[in-house]
Amino acid sequence: MRGRPVWDAPRVRGLRRHLCLTQQELADELGTRQQTISEWERGLYRPRGASARLLTLVAERADFAYEATPGEGEESHAP
Repeated sequence: MRGRPVWDAPRVRGLRRHLCLTQQELADELGTRQQTISEWERGLYRPRGASARLLTLVAERADFAYEATPGEGEESHAP
């Protein structure tokens, strides 16, 4: 089963740049504020819940490569 990505600052910034969007444009796409995107990119907060799931959907549709980690309730099959 595929894990969920940890949306830390470098991944959020990387996804936004991969999409060629400004912070404001990504905020508009996600239905949030530009300040929120800035806080995620500076590592003040991490996207959680619906925001994290939405980022994952956007990333998958955009063929954005990220390392997924096991999600809650999922087992890691790594040695």
